[in-house]
Amino acid sequence: MRKFFRICRNIFAVLGVVATLLFVAWQFAKPYFDVDINLNYLGKMDDYVDSLRTSGPYAQDSTTFSMRIIQDTVQAQKIRDYFQLDTLYAPDTDTWTKAVSIGRFVARNVPHDNQRLWPESVDAIGLWEYTKNVAPAFNCRLHSILTFELMLAAGLDARYVTCLPEDENDNDCHVVNEVWLPELGKWAMIDSDMGGYYFSNLEGTPLSLREMREHYISGEKMKMYPGFENGSTRKNEHYAYMAKNTYWFSCWGELSYFQENYNHKDVIRDSYINLVPSGFEPFRVGGGNTITTDADRFWAAPANSPAL
Repeated sequence: MRKFFRICRNIFAVLGVVATLLFVAWQFAKPYFDVDINLNYLGKMDDYVDSLRTSGPYAQDSTTFSMRIIQDTVQAQKIRDYFQLDTLYAPDTDTWTKAVSIGRFVARNVPHDNQRLWPESVDAIGLWEYTKNVAPAFNCRLHSILTFELMLAAGLDARYVTCLPEDENDNDCHVVNEVWLPELGKWAMIDSDMGGYYFSNLEGTPLSLREMREHYISGEKMKMYPGFENGSTRKNEHYAYMAKNTYWFSCWGELSYFQENYNHKDVIRDSYINLVPSGFEPFRVGGGNTITTDADRFWAAPANSPAL
């Protein structure tokens, strides 16, 4: 009998070792860009919403700034040819459908990761080549730059916006895209990172970052579309994550191709606009930045320059 129990114990020990080795091997085999949103965000949802509700109001001010999107027809054609953008959507499709098609394309082909090596060429083609030759994934800022250039090449008025928390000790922010919808006369947020997201009101109209912030404050319900579909097991966590990161916003005043590819010296990079609630002192804002509380001008229709 003792021999029998000893044999059983040895068998279970071997099985345990095998299971452990298989688990370790599985972990190493997993893509290193596998990432989830921090579950702590969900537990702090009420705190994030309270911060928004107790923040100062937006208010008109006399701060001088302008926001322009600068087109380059030569670069636009180069990007359209390289990515075969015309195959992603019908030629007569509306602006929002076109934007979602581009966002879905980026989200499905480029996963999220805090990249170990910074790309040498921070532009649409350079970032795509990076995913093929260096690493398959990168962070939200690079996602948004890639998506922005594809949207611009497709003839859309778009920009990428940094979404920031109230807490100065919180080093996490998020970067997303907004696209101007001339059919509705408004901006709409679209996020190509972490599988892709956008928000709408209950009637299905896509929301801008400003409208999302207003919905959090008022308690009015929103629909969220993870993976550009209305369904996900991670909806609540991301819902809280965006509540945290809609306290204040930053965006280039003038946006064009190669905006953050500093190998291109002729790009205008002398205006960075920070929209904050009244009474809030933004942190980690460098010299030359503009600080405003004027939400109406920050989210006004884009003033575009003539195509080059």
